[in-house]
Amino acid sequence: MTDPWWTPSRHDTRRPLLLARNRLQARLRGWFLDQDFLETDPSALQASPGNEAHLHAFATQAIGNDGQPRTLYLHTSPEFALKKLLAAGERRLFGFAHVWRNRERGPLHHPEFTMLEWYRVGEPYEVLMRDCAAILGMAAEAAGASVLRFRDRACDPFAEPERLSVAEAFGRHAGLDLLATIRLDGSTDAGALRAQAHAAGQPTSPDDTWSDILSKVLTTRVEPHLGHGRPTILDRYPSAEAALARKAPDDPRVAERFELYACGVELANGFGELTDPAEQRRRFEAEMAEKARVYGETYPLDEDFLAALAHMPPASGIALGFDRLVMLATGAPRIDEVIWAPVP
Repeated sequence: MTDPWWTPSRHDTRRPLLLARNRLQARLRGWFLDQDFLETDPSALQASPGNEAHLHAFATQAIGNDGQPRTLYLHTSPEFALKKLLAAGERRLFGFAHVWRNRERGPLHHPEFTMLEWYRVGEPYEVLMRDCAAILGMAAEAAGASVLRFRDRACDPFAEPERLSVAEAFGRHAGLDLLATIRLDGSTDAGALRAQAHAAGQPTSPDDTWSDILSKVLTTRVEPHLGHGRPTILDRYPSAEAALARKAPDDPRVAERFELYACGVELANGFGELTDPAEQRRRFEAEMAEKARVYGETYPLDEDFLAALAHMPPASGIALGFDRLVMLATGAPRIDEVIWAPVP
């Protein structure tokens, strides 16, 4: 049995990783401040933890002065709060936020972790891709590493990232024509994707939705190939898988959403932000209907957030898993190894 993290011998092995974490956080903070970003520190307790079907929150009861309870949630991302600040008039924001996600624990998952999130008003989401490339290099330098590592996989953090659309990745690594299963209005055809998946040898369940099948193929056949040798930008997600992103101007089947991968590990999720409150409400309601179908529960909508969207300017934003980045830079085998005091 492994000694607890607080034993002196175990701490001695973890301490160099934690010091590298501190160096990287200081480096990134300075980098953002040098570009006139404003650092934020939003409250973790929120009226809604987020409205994505497969994210699970921690709930608590806030007791008012009148003794009456009110349900609040620990946020799964500071996104709603930061976008409200954009609506208030801020133009460049960043923050290191502790966030909480339930039902998540493993080598790459911890129920409480640190998210680095930043936003640029009036700038295209491609700028975020350049930010990501710079941040990977800073992570390696802070850890004194020449490569990023996870288990037996390696990635050059100084190499120009490969940019690959989700459709291209599905064609290359799974032999599927993903766009042929998406209609021009962005709706999807589960039967068509199931038939392609079966022809390629990918098992599915009879009750799998189009999104379920996509997730299975992405996890088993696509993600393991991403970010080897050099980072991968997996771009232009299907609109049905981008609840908070605006649709691509040249193809409504896909959206301005990308994810950053290194060593087969997803590190960041970026968007050209959706700012239409009516469309955002519709997408949230669809996500919560799916959550009710799969898990038998829903979360409330943040009405303040939806109201703020009407005032939010065009912007691009991204969330990066800071602990995972430290993991890859230091070669740590588990996320717990780079968190100062892990949850028992």
